[in-house]
Amino acid sequence: MRVLDKIALALVIIGAINWGLIGIFNFNLVDTIFGAMSIISRIIYILVGISGLWCIKTLFSNND
Repeated sequence: MRVLDKIALALVIIGAINWGLIGIFNFNLVDTIFGAMSIISRIIYILVGISGLWCIKTLFSNND
């Protein structure tokens, strides 16, 4: 697994945990730490979204 793949996977996991917290407890960890829709929060959301798209490529790759 390449370094970029590992970074993307880590960001997707962070996003998944955040969505789980939102769904279960109505608690947004990213907004709590960095402020609701602050520039840093928006950058994190953008990076998580790009990472999700990147992981689609990883899902369908034939690297065994």
